[in-house]
Amino acid sequence: MWDTSAWVAAYGLWGLASAAFLAATLVPLSSEIAVVVALQLGLPSLDVVLWASAGNCLGAMTNYWLGLLCTERARARLAQSRWGRHAWTWAERYGGWSLSTSWLPWIGDPMMLLSGLLRFPLGYVLLLGLGTRVGRYCLLVGLVGR
Repeated sequence: MWDTSAWVAAYGLWGLASAAFLAATLVPLSSEIAVVVALQLGLPSLDVVLWASAGNCLGAMTNYWLGLLCTERARARLAQSRWGRHAWTWAERYGGWSLSTSWLPWIGDPMMLLSGLLRFPLGYVLLLGLGTRVGRYCLLVGLVGR
């Protein structure tokens, strides 16, 4: 497993953005740890929110775009898996509002991929898919920050 705290310590805000980007893809990393380390290193709170949000939102949009690029064969394969059927049914039931869960660990990253597969409107993706991610960092910085 990669050590995101070492990235932040070595590369500052660029390391934070990189860790947040990878954490938003299907790579199992924690951007929250990187944010806490950045704050402990004394990086300005606003910069931490901006850089973590930028990296994480770009990573989330990568998942969305990959979902848009998926073929019918990939969709059919997902629909055959147990998790895929459950997630697909849930996302279809709640539509774009299901993206309000996109900030959650283990759920959010596949949710962004699924939103691309289901061709959710970009407005929902930007407002709920990315907005909740930025809100999470604002809350974290408010709780942990100086």
